[in-house]
This record gives sequence, C-alpha cells and structure tokens, in this order.
Amino acid sequence: YDFPSAVHVDLAGIDVVLVGDSVGMVVLGYETTLPVSFEEILHHCRAVSRGSKRPLLVGDMPFGTYEISEQQALHNAYRLIKEGGMEAIKLEGADTQRLKTMETLVKGGVAVMGHIGLTPQSYSTLGGFRAQGRKAAQAVELIEKAKAVEEAGAFAVVVECVPEQVAQELTNAISIPTIGIGAGGHTSGQVLVYHDLLGMMQHPHHAKVSPKFCKQYSSVGVSINEALKQYVAEVRSREFPGAQFSPYKMAKGELEQFKAEVAKAEGQRRLSGDRNSGTSVTDDDSIGKLY
Repeated sequence: YDFPSAVHVDLAGIDVVLVGDSVGMVVLGYETTLPVSFEEILHHCRAVSRGSKRPLLVGDMPFGTYEISEQQALHNAYRLIKEGGMEAIKLEGADTQRLKTMETLVKGGVAVMGHIGLTPQSYSTLGGFRAQGRKAAQAVELIEKAKAVEEAGAFAVVVECVPEQVAQELTNAISIPTIGIGAGGHTSGQVLVYHDLLGMMQHPHHAKVSPKFCKQYSSVGVSINEALKQYVAEVRSREFPGAQFSPYKMAKGELEQFKAEVAKAEGQRRLSGDRNSGTSVTDDDSIGKLY
C-alpha cells in the first residue's frame, strides 16, 4: 500500500502486487472496504508504483467507481494506469453488468483481473463475510461465473473464500490463472494481505478483521511495539541519544569562540536588565501593579 512495502515485495521476488481496497481496513482504519474513495486508492497506487518495478502491478477499483456506467469504469481505469502507474485493474463480481464492463475495459486496452467467490464490496448482499460455494448449486454457479469472467476477457481471476475442492474444479475448468485467497492449494497462485501475513497489526481493530485462513509468517507488529517502547524509555531516561548518536562536532577552535560569544551576550542581557530595574517607585500600593 506504500513505497516501503512495495520495495520489500519487489526484493522478495513477488510476481504480482495488488493495491487492494483492503487498504481501507488495514491502513485507513475503516470497518469495511466500502468507504475507500478513488482518490485514496490512486494515492496508494502511485506510491507502490515508485517502489515496485519487477512485479505486475494491479490496481483495485473501489466500490462505486465502476458500477454507474461503462464510461465511468473506463475513465477511472485509465486514471489508475496513467496516473497511478498500474498495469492492470481488478474489479469484483460476475453479474451481467460487470461482465459487460469487463468487456468494455478490455476492448479499451485495459488488462482486467476478475474477482469471484466472496466479494467484499458486496458483503451486505451476501449476508456478511461468509465463505461461498459451500452448497453444490452455488459451487456450480461459481464455475460458470469463472467461465464468464474468462469469456469477458479477464487475464486472471481472484477466487476468495471458497472450498478447496470447488476452487480446484474451477481452476481446471478455465484457462486463465486463478489467484486463491482462502481457497485451498489448487489455484494457480495465492494472495494474502501484506499486513496480515507479516503480523503487522496489534490493534484490536485489526484483530477483528484478520481472516482465519491467513498464515502469519512473522510478528512484525510485536517487534515494532517493543522498539517504540524502548525508544520512549531511553528518551525519558536520557540514555538516547548519548555520545554515540550525537556525532556532530564544532570545527577546531570554534567551540571556545562560541562559548565566549554566549557569555558576552548573557552579560549584555544582564546589564540591560539591571538598567531596566532601576526605575524608582515611591507609591507602595503601586508595587503590586508591576507584577
């Protein structure tokens, strides 16, 4: 979501970076992804594009930025590419309107990644953040949606919160790559939220939204908290910065001159103060009025 994390994933050899609207929940503190604006996602896309040069960069289309019309979707997709430095965009869903929007974007020269299964932007219509395709009819429908997304011209599709067997059959049914998140190990690739997999956040808000399918590969948040606590303690005790981290010295002979100038200025200040205090006051009652 930012330049430092983009540099890290670049150096790690990550193949694809999705600047997702999940930025709203893990960076901006929103309860869901719905409040994320286009300008917010654009801001983060710009930062990531400066730090990641190796991976394919995909920008998420936030809720309300592509549903109104195909022209709106095309306009915003172009901005993510031209201004945000993205190379492709992702949008959620596979209903008739979204499939038509995908076709329009692809015809307009925009590479599109689809997203089916649990689509967080539509969580309220799905009954909440729940796994999808757990019943046979729903599973078959997911496979049909995947086929439709491919036919609409998408180059890949995210499959979220789907039983492993369903994701496997879905992957076998289409020729474009599937990117699984909470969908088992048989998809073409995997995606996780940066903050989740690093154990970045220790705040109760993040604990509430961290998914159970996510493996934590580190506890970066613990290390951050411990470092900050140590910093606070050392500043308050004056252990930091100390001589080791106070490296700048005055040029030879300048320190003595500096001290002399300070002493001279202090002497002049005191002399001026003595002169100002020489005012004579005869009315005892007026003494209190001076303070």
